Amino acid sequence: MTTSPVDQADTSRTSRFGTARPPISGKRQSRAAIAVIAVFTVAPLLALIAAVPVAWGWGLGWVDLALALSLYCLTGLGVTVGFHRHFTHGAFKANSPLRAFLAVAGSFAVQGPIIQWVADHRRHHAYADKEGDPHSPWLYGTTPLAVARGFWHAHMGWLFDRNQTNTERFAPDLLKDRTLTRINGLFPVWTAATLLLPAVLGGVLSWSWWGMLTGLFWAGLVRVGLLHHVTWAVNSICHMIGERPFKSRDKAANFWPLALVSFGESWHNSHHADPTCARHGVGRGQLDISARTIWVFEKLGWVHKVRWPTPQRLAKRTLQNA
Repeated sequence: MTTSPVDQADTSRTSRFGTARPPISGKRQSRAAIAVIAVFTVAPLLALIAAVPVAWGWGLGWVDLALALSLYCLTGLGVTVGFHRHFTHGAFKANSPLRAFLAVAGSFAVQGPIIQWVADHRRHHAYADKEGDPHSPWLYGTTPLAVARGFWHAHMGWLFDRNQTNTERFAPDLLKDRTLTRINGLFPVWTAATLLLPAVLGGVLSWSWWGMLTGLFWAGLVRVGLLHHVTWAVNSICHMIGERPFKSRDKAANFWPLALVSFGESWHNSHHADPTCARHGVGRGQLDISARTIWVFEKLGWVHKVRWPTPQRLAKRTLQNA
């Protein structure tokens, strides 16, 4: 099977100069950085909690709904197709304009700078559900209290760990890409834009200050909050419950209820069994919008060398119940 960027980043114990490979953890985050993370995780969460009473009291307009849905799909696919399948696992090659677009679109999801995101996820695959995994729900044991603690850690608690994943070890290829390092460095700009853009569009389309406010709330904060927790649910829920038709070195599971809103990311057991595959939903009827998007890009000639699940590739997987 083709070697993935994860393997390339972490299998060699020495560098080409013969020195020890960099440690798992890099620089420590400052308390100020942790505070900023808290703001940009808690604020969308509070908006998400407030969404139901706000919708009940003031309603949800069609402009707000259209903006929120459009930006959810754009930023969500930026994460799943871009950050995850392309940049982390190299499931396909993309031309330069699409590559830059996917990096910016994923950054609009406010899940961290692209290089740090990729490094965290490659580390997750290298140590999945073992010591070293940044967000495994099984680090504290299997008692009810330990599982509850593990769920919190896997879902969002790990974001507040001051020891960051070492990007030099897990994402050296991205650090050499000038375009990506620029996009990575502009993460505060993308964060501001992802909130200001829906506010401006809401105001212009409704021609009102109220439309600007509701655009910020629904297509900004609520949309970011929902996508946050869908993404984090793949880290937490999809390593705790679901079906495991394929053997893997961890507890990753397929959890179908999240398939639509996660754009196919919740076919997580299939993904961990074959990380570089461009399609995660490999079974009959398994919805995978991200894979369909990659297929469209391929037909348009924007991507190539797509690693599709051919019969030969699937035959290399071993079913647990075979």
